[in-house]
Amino acid sequence: MKLTELLSADRVAIRKRSGDDAFDTAAALRLLGSMLSGGGVDAAEVERVLVEREELQSTGIGEGVAIPHGALQALELQRAALLIVPGGVEFASIDQEKVTILFAVVGPKRATGEHLKTLARVSRLLRHPEFRERLVGAASGEAAFALIAVEEADPKPSSPDAARKV
Repeated sequence: MKLTELLSADRVAIRKRSGDDAFDTAAALRLLGSMLSGGGVDAAEVERVLVEREELQSTGIGEGVAIPHGALQALELQRAALLIVPGGVEFASIDQEKVTILFAVVGPKRATGEHLKTLARVSRLLRHPEFRERLVGAASGEAAFALIAVEEADPKPSSPDAARKV
């Protein structure tokens, strides 16, 4: 299953930082919870699961990437949301750097294997610095979603041609 099947353009957001507003880990997880809610799943419940996971250990894997994730009994299928924060957000990341890409995944509790495969796909997608730069530089959520679609369709990840296709 491709990530674009779990993600949709309306679940991709770019959070431009205002000079005086505080955007922290809690705010990022709240926004992701809202983006992942629907279909009988409450935003507060998704946020709770993401927060509980972060309390165990940060999902900030380094190089500006975090992959918040969790499982909910009420879900039938996995779903994903992408939050891009060009200015970065403190996330207790493994390398202590700010996170600019938060790719959240929630799935059914009974589908642990598929959930782990999805987390691996996200990690592979975001491993190339050139692709991460293009994603953070996207002008809109729709443009970021299109970059992911092109990257998933391209047999050579993060090829220079992938950037020109969008």
